[in-house]
Amino acid sequence: MQIDIISVIPELLRSPFEHSIMKRAHEKGLLTVNLIDLRNYGVGNYRQIDDYQFGGGAGMVLMVEPLVRCIEERKSKTNYDEIIYLTPDGATLNQRICNSLSLKQNLLIICGHYKGIDQRVRDHWITMEISVGDYVLSGGELGAAILVDSIGRLIPGVLNDETSALTDSFQDDLLAPPVYSRPAEFRELKVPEILLSGHQEKIDQWRFEESLKKTQERRPDLIRE
Repeated sequence: MQIDIISVIPELLRSPFEHSIMKRAHEKGLLTVNLIDLRNYGVGNYRQIDDYQFGGGAGMVLMVEPLVRCIEERKSKTNYDEIIYLTPDGATLNQRICNSLSLKQNLLIICGHYKGIDQRVRDHWITMEISVGDYVLSGGELGAAILVDSIGRLIPGVLNDETSALTDSFQDDLLAPPVYSRPAEFRELKVPEILLSGHQEKIDQWRFEESLKKTQERRPDLIRE
């Protein structure tokens, strides 16, 4: 998979992709992330990328021309499955979206900044808009890191144990059950006996029941009628 990210501050994104699981995905040749500096497509000698908004009001807007020039240059080289804009008023990111995007081959992500991007870009070049939550960040870079990580870990071969991602919270509309590791007893706090039984069918049933109970308590909205 190839993911290209257009950013005003690409330096913010280097660290998340140079360590841990995302680093391994790159080393295995399963995921390539390219960071694109929007300022390279700026207007005039000063490479301007933002301007005041028509109609007045506080906050600058990322201009249409640099963004379109950048998008069209990238599209001339890559056939993108989706061109994604990260914005607070987009569809809230969830596991279903991550699962779907992990099956794509090429994605282009645009990080918003300031008051956002010129609406004409959203109307005519963007194919998908995503929000990472009901709050506002200074820019889309942190949201892009979240999105790429949530997609990348689902690519077959990225995780050492591919079944791990399939048992994460939200994969089956349930929160994950409690997990335990060694020692089996610590300061008189014991691991549930069922997990030590070796009876996989009963363990799976226990985990399902615990997932269901946790979801009912913490996120009842996830449980379908």
